Amino acid sequence: MKILTGNDLKSGAVTWWTGVGWSLDVNDSADVGDDGATIAAREEGARNVLGAYVVDGVRTDEGVRPSHIKERIRALGPTVRPDLTLKPADPAALTWVI
Repeated sequence: MKILTGNDLKSGAVTWWTGVGWSLDVNDSADVGDDGATIAAREEGARNVLGAYVVDGVRTDEGVRPSHIKERIRALGPTVRPDLTLKPADPAALTWVI
């Protein structure tokens, strides 16, 4: 599975391509297949996202998980403090500073 990630232009928050837009929740990620670079270029050109790039991911029982640890930290938060993990459904998610 290939997923597309980038950063929100306004807040800098990590975002994930859903197939129709961007979400703070990695579990909303769509498989972009071989179209990731094209989607990233289009979305950056439209100023919907900054620094978009494709990463490998897998769908598990817990949801979509990026394959590389760096991307897992971007998606889910710190690995040493489970109480600080990201909760994108929280209405205050865009105001968090980690």
